Amino acid sequence: MSTYHKNIIAVIFSAKRSKEDEAGYAKAAAAMVKLAQKQKGFVDIDNVRDQDGYGITISYWQSEADAIAWRDNETHVQIRDKGRAIWYDAYSLHVAKIERSYDWTHDE
Repeated sequence: MSTYHKNIIAVIFSAKRSKEDEAGYAKAAAAMVKLAQKQKGFVDIDNVRDQDGYGITISYWQSEADAIAWRDNETHVQIRDKGRAIWYDAYSLHVAKIERSYDWTHDE
């Protein structure tokens, strides 16, 4: 997150990717980021993935209702189902309320 935020919702998705359909996964992941950015209440997104396929994506939302609306978005549901069928071996999802956050950057 690039600015100070208070009382936002974090949806924390950690997953182990399968070896299946890497190109399809990459295309779907990029589309989901673009779609999330258009959703009401979207704040930001962070994601990382290691070379073994383990990754973490955290999306931030203005409210619990906004996070639920993202969960229930029809296109997101379809991609989630495809992920379960093809792209993931396992995943965990956690929802948390962030009381406050801030960033720091070393000045060069």
